[in-house]
Amino acid sequence: MIQHSILLLKVFFFAIIFLHPERSLVAENSEKRPNIVFLLADDVNADTWGVYGSKDCKTPNIDQLAKDGMRFDHAYASTAMCAPFRQELYSGRTPWRTGTLANHSKSKKTTKSLPHYLKPLGYRVLLMGKSHVGPKPCYPFELIPHGDKKKDHNPFYLKETQKIISDSKKKNQPFCLFIASNDGHGPYTTGDQKAYEANNLTIPPYWIDTPNLRRGLVKYYAEITNFDKLVGDVRSLLVSEKQWNNTLFIVCSEQGTSLPFAKWTCYRNGLRSALIASWPQNIPSNSVANELISISDITPTLVDIAGGKPKKNDFDGKSFSQMLKGEKEKLHNHVFGAFTNCNILGSRKRIFPIRVIRTKTHSLLYNPNHQLQTSNITLDNALGLLAGKGDADYSVASSWVQLPQKTPMDKEIVQRLHHRPKYELYNLKQDPHELENIYSHEESRAIANQLKKRLHEKLNELGDANPVKTEISLVH
Repeated sequence: MIQHSILLLKVFFFAIIFLHPERSLVAENSEKRPNIVFLLADDVNADTWGVYGSKDCKTPNIDQLAKDGMRFDHAYASTAMCAPFRQELYSGRTPWRTGTLANHSKSKKTTKSLPHYLKPLGYRVLLMGKSHVGPKPCYPFELIPHGDKKKDHNPFYLKETQKIISDSKKKNQPFCLFIASNDGHGPYTTGDQKAYEANNLTIPPYWIDTPNLRRGLVKYYAEITNFDKLVGDVRSLLVSEKQWNNTLFIVCSEQGTSLPFAKWTCYRNGLRSALIASWPQNIPSNSVANELISISDITPTLVDIAGGKPKKNDFDGKSFSQMLKGEKEKLHNHVFGAFTNCNILGSRKRIFPIRVIRTKTHSLLYNPNHQLQTSNITLDNALGLLAGKGDADYSVASSWVQLPQKTPMDKEIVQRLHHRPKYELYNLKQDPHELENIYSHEESRAIANQLKKRLHEKLNELGDANPVKTEISLVH
C-alpha cells in the first residue's frame, strides 16, 4: 500500500514537471535569482541629480540609493533619442544592428530582447509606463501602459507594483519590472514647481542665462524631483514587502534633456546616462564604477545575473556583473554614438548626421555634413530668427538669439546651436562640459588622429562608413 502511494506521488510530480516545465523551473530558480526593478526617467541630464553634482535639483532618494549602492560615472547611450535608446536598453544591441538610428523607428524583425532571455528562466517580465519600442514580437513584454502624459502616474505605478509583488510571492516566481516614467519629458506638468525659485538657480556654463531658461528649469526640475519621489516610494514598497534584499534595483536617467546641447546630439550631456544600482549584500555600498559602460551592456548583465547563457553573438554589449560586485572589470576602451537628424519633427528631410567616439578622458565628434546646418524642433525657431523670421520668445534657444548684448562665450553658444565644424575634440578631464574644441591644437594632434582612426574603422565595420549616405537611406 505504501509503495503504491509513493508510486502515485512520483507519477503526480512527473506529470507536473512534464506538462508544466516552467513551474518546476520557477520553483527551482526563484530562491536563487533576484527580482529586478529598473526605474527609467525620460530626457534627464545626468548632472541634474545631486549625486552627479547638482546643487539645485532635489533628488534625495536617488542620492541615498547611490550611498547604499553603486554609481556609474561613465555610462553612455549610442543615440540620444527615446526610441533608439530604449531599444538599445532592452535588446543589448546597438541601433546600427537593430536598424533604429532614426527616431521613432522600429527594430529589425530578427531583434531579440530581455523577455526572450528571462521568460525561459521562469521570470515574469513587465514594462510599465512608456514603451516606445517595437515591433511587439521583438519586445514581448507584459505591458502595463499608463494614460495621459499630463497626469502624475506615480500612484498608478505603486499600485500596479504592489500587485506584481503580491502575485510573485503567491507563485514563488521572480520578476523583472521596468517602470518607464515620463518625468523629465515635456510638457513638464508633474511635480511641485513651488519647490524651486527661478532666480536662485545655478545656470551651467553650457547654457546662456535667460528668464526663459530659468522658467523652463523650474518645470524641468520639478519633474525630476517627482521621479525621485517614485524611486523612494518603490524602494519603500519593496522593503515593506520584504523583497528589498532579494532585488537588484536600478535607476537610470535615460538620455539628456530636450534643452539645447543634449538630446538630439552626440555631446556628453546627450549621450551620458546617470546610472545607479543597489542590491543588498551583493553590491558594495557607496561605491563608484569608473569604467566605460554602454547602455547595450545592461541587458546582457541582467541575463547573466538571472542565470542565462546567451549565445556568443546575441548581444553587442557585455555583462558587467563582476563590476557590480566591486571587482575590477574593463569592458570597453571606447564607446561610440550616433545622431541621425532626419525624420525628426521640424524638417524630416534635414541631413546632418553626427558620429562620436568617447573614452574616459576625451570625446571626438564627427560632423560629415558640417557645411550645412543642424536643427530639431526645439531649435528651428532660433534658426528662423537668425534668418530674419521666426517668433519672439518662442523657446529657450530663441531667447538666446534675441539677447541684445552677448559675451564672446554667448556668441559661441548661439553659433553652436546650428553650426558645427567637421571634427570636435574635447578633453573631458579639463573640460567636462565640452566647451573648448581642441581639435586644431598642436598638442592634441596625436590623440585626435588616434581617435579619428578608430572611429572610422568602427563606422566601416558597422556599414556606416558614409553617414550622409546612411542618413539619406533612412528618410521617409
